[in-house]
Amino acid sequence: MSEFVWEARARTGELRKGVMDADDEAGVQARLRAQQLMPTKIKKKGGRLGNFQIGTGVDLKEVVTFTRLFATMIDAGLPIVQCLDILCNQTDNKHFAVVLRDVKANVEQGATFSDSLRRHPKIFDALYVNLVQAGEVGGILDTILNRLAVYNEKAIKLRRQVRGAMVYPSAVLVIFTGVLGILLGWVIPSFKTIFKDLGSSDELPWLTTVVITASETFIGYLPFFLVLFALIAVGTVYFYRTPRGKKIFHTIFLRMPIVGPVIRKVAVARFTRTLGTLLSSGVPILDALDIVAKTAGNVVVEEAILYARSKISEGKNMAGPLMETNVFPPMVVQMVGVGEQTGALDAMLGKIADFYEEEVDVAVAALTSLIEPMMMVSIGGTVGVVLIAMYLPIFSIAGKIKAD
Repeated sequence: MSEFVWEARARTGELRKGVMDADDEAGVQARLRAQQLMPTKIKKKGGRLGNFQIGTGVDLKEVVTFTRLFATMIDAGLPIVQCLDILCNQTDNKHFAVVLRDVKANVEQGATFSDSLRRHPKIFDALYVNLVQAGEVGGILDTILNRLAVYNEKAIKLRRQVRGAMVYPSAVLVIFTGVLGILLGWVIPSFKTIFKDLGSSDELPWLTTVVITASETFIGYLPFFLVLFALIAVGTVYFYRTPRGKKIFHTIFLRMPIVGPVIRKVAVARFTRTLGTLLSSGVPILDALDIVAKTAGNVVVEEAILYARSKISEGKNMAGPLMETNVFPPMVVQMVGVGEQTGALDAMLGKIADFYEEEVDVAVAALTSLIEPMMMVSIGGTVGVVLIAMYLPIFSIAGKIKAD
């Protein structure tokens, strides 16, 4: 299924635009005619490479801003169509404006707001749509939208923390790789030429010999190493995209020392925050768990949530199955059990989410402070070994000259 940008005229002569998912242009034309619209232009949306789409064109921050403004307008008593008309003309993102016009057009034709949003799953995910639907049914759409905005703001903050912790190590690793390549490819061969000119290439210290051999191997087999690295990278990405590969990688991530506990805390914070938001908005628990599983971000956590969901559908409580999965910490499971017994599960989940989001803050800061010295010692040690190896023969030559 592909995305098509369309333009069509209504019976009144009004020109309408939008985006639609369909198998082909004929499918778009049929759906437009069913809506009593006359298609004037249909174009397949770009940005695809095979079955892979590069981004959505809409940032999560823009969705948060839209949600906040929409909630304010609804609370002020403005009709949904008027709110959408104001917001689609206000946004600077042309793609988002087209999406909002399509949503507005569907609402005008009698569709519900949630069903209109559901037409754009890459921008408004299942969590967003189901919460909006719950708000429409309960008559508390403005309250639900404010909850969604808060939830997404916390999700942005959590994502920024995790990405921020990886920026510094990644930058240092790239710089280190470049420096090491320069040492092996240019600096060490220059010293090798000097040693040869001085006639001491046959009596080099063992450390110098090892470093020179490493340099010669690097230069001689550089194309082979590059091809091997590319094959390993492509193979790893391909394997990761398979269900079995993704599960293996996600299991490894959770069990890794230092990094694993941080990933687990992020998963717990996301699970509790999402489930608490859904339950407090009136979404049934089975539907809520199904949505939470899809947004877990980790296959192991997703399977644990779906296992708990299956047990709940059989009449059991949530705490027992969660404990059986060995994915969630005992404290989380016990607090969930207390929330079930007291009938305040949504409030308890919110408290757990607050606690673990603070834990993520502390864990990310500790991880960064631990990685920095480790990387500096590794880089300094590697460069130091190379320098010592290159200067040892020079010291030896200087000693011989002084003795003579």
